Amino acid sequence: MTPITTPKPKLALVDDHTLFRKGLISLIEIVSSEYSIAFEADNGKDLQQKINTENQPDLLLLDIHMPDMDGFEVVQWLNTHYPLVKVLIVSMVQKEETIVKMLRMGVKGYLCKDVEPKELKEALHSILNKGYYYTDFITGKLVHSLQTNGDDTAPKNGAVMNDREKEFLKLACSEMTYNEIASKMFLSPKTIDGYRNALFEKLNVKSRVGLALYAVRHGYVEL
Repeated sequence: MTPITTPKPKLALVDDHTLFRKGLISLIEIVSSEYSIAFEADNGKDLQQKINTENQPDLLLLDIHMPDMDGFEVVQWLNTHYPLVKVLIVSMVQKEETIVKMLRMGVKGYLCKDVEPKELKEALHSILNKGYYYTDFITGKLVHSLQTNGDDTAPKNGAVMNDREKEFLKLACSEMTYNEIASKMFLSPKTIDGYRNALFEKLNVKSRVGLALYAVRHGYVEL
């Protein structure tokens, strides 16, 4: 009986620096053998020529500053023509407004180009299996932007939370890691995971960014 093989998730890379692109492919191959490279492109225009329904990637690793068609235009085009393609930004740009704009456009993660192999592996796995990858750094950037500018995209339903859940929600809107929150609340990391998962379900959100959006919208974090 012939064993059934599961197709490998397909990745694609769009970056105008060929050396970096090739290096990133090599790094992906080092950290995991579970992915296949569908194609690579120099910029958005090149991507448009190469992508089709046959080689449509599950995840696209994308730079921002590129000639002819930059990362913002690529994400906008993908949202219209290939909405199922998940996007992971890999860029040297760390400006808050750039990161927040990309997150609002629907990208599933944001990494700096000097990313460590371990974090790259975690990001790929998380996006393909959970649908997103947000570091505490990125969450902090988004929360700061929300506190400065406000936001109307959070859930509008109220939810009943106990005092400890409210305390956790407020701390989740900081740049503290979950382990640091556990220490601050004098709880174990496992208990904090329980609070997080309970609020994900109770507030109907899927990530720490979702918690932040809810907290700002409902006044748990002061603007």
